[in-house]
Amino acid sequence: WSSDVCSSDLLADDEVALTAMAHAFRSGMAFPVLIGDDKQIRAKAESLGFSELAAKAEFVSVSDGAAALAVRMAREGSIDILMKGHLRTDQLLRPVLDKENGLRNGRMLSDVAFFETRLTGEPRLVGLSDGGLNVAPTLEQKKQIIMNAIDVLHCLGIHRPRIAVMSAIEVVSEAVPSTVDAHALTQMGLAGEFGDAEVYGPLALDNALLHSAAKAKGISSRVAGNADCLIVPSVEAGNLLSKAIHLLAGMEFGHVVVGARVPILIPSRVEDAQTKVNTIALGVLYSSH
Repeated sequence: WSSDVCSSDLLADDEVALTAMAHAFRSGMAFPVLIGDDKQIRAKAESLGFSELAAKAEFVSVSDGAAALAVRMAREGSIDILMKGHLRTDQLLRPVLDKENGLRNGRMLSDVAFFETRLTGEPRLVGLSDGGLNVAPTLEQKKQIIMNAIDVLHCLGIHRPRIAVMSAIEVVSEAVPSTVDAHALTQMGLAGEFGDAEVYGPLALDNALLHSAAKAKGISSRVAGNADCLIVPSVEAGNLLSKAIHLLAGMEFGHVVVGARVPILIPSRVEDAQTKVNTIALGVLYSSH
């Protein structure tokens, strides 16, 4: 994977992001292009003991507009992945979404996260979307979120992913709008609109992941208890669930934004280095796919 290039914006003051980039570089996972104040970034890398990164990475020095420059480089094909460093997500996404000079490809952007669970005894990856970008997705937007998630699951080798459309309950009720959307998305899946995937909802968290919970509720869908990805009804639900998984349960975590010409990595500035390495790995896998 050493031919894949990862661009990281304004890393000079981001110790955790530089640490993750150094690990990814050392493992041969990605070759870094570091954009920002090159002298400051080199000094920071040296102070952290990353002399090899400081000596061998490619540096692109810019005092302002690092995100726009990175987007232009991605559009021109000189980098394969965008990763933000010490800047806000909106500062990176603004040039990404620019209608004339950005990285739009006709699809909606969404964040697809993965965590490692051992609920069934054996470790396995489960996806979660969208807890990062789309605040209150419409039915059509949820459809696109599912299609993006399926694309990522395929690149991870899950050829017929099982997609659980989440809500607080597992029965359709007009009083809970997310259950109505879940039922509509299930019907789209039965009509073949999602291709090689199984989509079912509404499901609550327990009966999406545990056979025993699905059996207790009398749910016979093949998705119930076997979900490869959880589609949440809102960004609040996804954000809270993902942070609970990582911070409270201590599970391994990583996420990638898809729907643009290249994968975009928007790790939080408070995420640890291992989470950022996991995120880079997802970006590399998806870029190769």
